[in-house]
Amino acid sequence: MIRRGGPALALLALAAASPVGAEVIEATDSGFTVRHARTVAAQPEAVWAALVAPARWWSAAHSWSGDAANLSLDPRIGGCFCERWAAGEAEHGRVIHVAKGRLLRLAGALGPLQGEALSGTLTVQLTPESAGTRVEAVYVVGGHARFALREIAPAVDQVIGEQVTRLAALFPEGG
Repeated sequence: MIRRGGPALALLALAAASPVGAEVIEATDSGFTVRHARTVAAQPEAVWAALVAPARWWSAAHSWSGDAANLSLDPRIGGCFCERWAAGEAEHGRVIHVAKGRLLRLAGALGPLQGEALSGTLTVQLTPESAGTRVEAVYVVGGHARFALREIAPAVDQVIGEQVTRLAALFPEGG
């Protein structure tokens, strides 16, 4: 969650500095879908335990407080993916679907998108595979914003991709 400047300007700057993500599934002026998937060398139960502990893997650079230790996630319907620090609090998402060890779905416009009239749905699915677990994150955003969502989709794609990569890094090969 980029904390300085206007949301559109900050995300556009990130998009300009980053290569266009190949995982942007679709993008229009009113919405977009991004997807990232990785296979990790761990069983779904271990990946689930890490997934619901975002302080372990979410990038501090994409938090409001600048400290990932302030993040928490309550993995039950209505549970909060929240950030709490001395100077404030932020709800990043609200849990809307849980299938323990298999699927976690959050409703929320992440970061600077939160200041717009947008809806976002982040679905993280864990699927057993012979090599471990496939982690797939799909983030769908739509609604009204003061900028064309098509233009910021690559930046959001990069941010979601970074989080999936950080989660996967908790499970090195053979670890």
